[in-house]
Amino acid sequence: MTKNGQAHGLNGAGSRKRISVLGATGTIGDSTCDLLAQNPDRFEVVALSANRNAKKLASLAVQFKASFAAIADEGAGAELRDLLAGTGIECGAGKSAVVDAGARDADVVMASIVGYAGLAPTLAALKQGRTVALANKECLVCAGVYFMNERERYGTTLLPVDSEHSAVFQSLDEQDGRHVEKIVLTASGGPFRTWTKEQIAAARVEDALKHPNWTMGQKITIDSATLMNKGLEIIEAFHLFKVRADQLDAVVHPQSIIHALVYYTDGSVIAQASVPDMRTPIALSLAWPERLKAESIKRLDLAESATLTFEKPDEVRFPALRLAKEVLKSGGNTPTVLNAANEVAVEAFLNRQISFPGISEAVERTLDKAASALAGVLPDSLEAVTHIDERARDIARSALCSARPAVTVAEAAAPRI
Repeated sequence: MTKNGQAHGLNGAGSRKRISVLGATGTIGDSTCDLLAQNPDRFEVVALSANRNAKKLASLAVQFKASFAAIADEGAGAELRDLLAGTGIECGAGKSAVVDAGARDADVVMASIVGYAGLAPTLAALKQGRTVALANKECLVCAGVYFMNERERYGTTLLPVDSEHSAVFQSLDEQDGRHVEKIVLTASGGPFRTWTKEQIAAARVEDALKHPNWTMGQKITIDSATLMNKGLEIIEAFHLFKVRADQLDAVVHPQSIIHALVYYTDGSVIAQASVPDMRTPIALSLAWPERLKAESIKRLDLAESATLTFEKPDEVRFPALRLAKEVLKSGGNTPTVLNAANEVAVEAFLNRQISFPGISEAVERTLDKAASALAGVLPDSLEAVTHIDERARDIARSALCSARPAVTVAEAAAPRI
C-alpha cells in the first residue's frame, strides 16, 4: 500500500480520472456510482461488472457511457447484450469477462465484488500497476502474502475502502510503523450485541439481517452479526499495515462514529470519525491524494451524537472473532480455509439449513478437518489459492451435516429483546 508516494491517475488539470467498478450493482457499487454521478467533471467510467443483475448493469453502463460491461452469470449474458444493443458499449459474460473488466486500462479500479469471487478480477486490476480501491477483504484473507507480493511486484497503489481500514490509513503518520503501538478496529456489535447466548441460538435470518447502523449486502450483514467480519478485517489489517498480529485488536462501539484508533508509543491515540456512511471512505479512495467535495454526505455533529460508548467484544457469544484471531496466528492456508468455510456456512444459514450458531460451528469443524487434508499446501499462487478454496468448501459442506440445525418454529417464536 502506498500512502505518501505518487498516486496514479492524476492526469493534469482539466482531465478526468478513469474509473472501473467491479461489483457495480452491490451496496458499495451503489455508493460509488452515486459519487461518480455527483462528480461527472472529475471521473469517467471505463468498465462495470455485476454478478447477475443485467438490467441494472445495463442501465449503469448507459448512464455513465462505460466502454465495457461484464456480467459474471453466463445465463444473463444474452439479456445484457440485448439491453446494450445499439449503444456501442462492449459487453461480456462469465468469470473471464469480469476478469477482463478488472484488467481494462483505468486509473482507479473499485474492487467491490463480495467474497472469494472478487480475487481473480482484483488481481487482474492489480497487475495493471495503477490504483486499486480495495473493498473486497477476502483478497487479503484468502491470499494475503501472495496478493501483497503481487502488489509490490507491479507497483500498485492499494487504497483500503472498508471504513475501518480507511480510518487507519488516515490515522497513520508514517509508513514503516516504527512508532505504532497497536491498531484497534471498531465494531458495531451487530444486531445481537445485547442478546443472551440462548437468544442468539434461536436467532432467525430476519433478525441477523437487521444491522443497527449500516446498509449492506446479506453476506457481510451476517458476518457483522457473527463478528466474523471484524475477524476478517483484523486479518486484512495485518497485511495492509506493517504491524504484528498481537498489535491488532477490536473494540465494540455501537454508535459506529469512530472507525479505528491508532495508538502510538508516546501515548498518543489518533482516531478517525465520521457518520456511518460508506461514501466517505469511497470518496477518499476515488480522489486520493485529493478529497472530494461530497455535499450529500451528512456531517458529523458530536453534540447531536451525544454519547459514544465502547466495550470489549464477547468471544464466547461470538466465537467467530476468536476463530479469526487464531487463524491469523496460525497462518499458512488457514485464512483461506476460514473464508471458504464461512462463505459456505453463511449461505447455508441464509437458506435456513443451519442455525445462527451453526455458522461458527461449521467453520471450526472445517478448520479442524482441513488441518490434515491440506497440510503443507500454501496459498502462494492463484492456482494454489483456488485449490485450497475448493477443497475447503467441500470439507465445509460435509461439516454442515454436524452443525447445529436451523431453529424450529417454536424457537423462532421465542421472545426477542
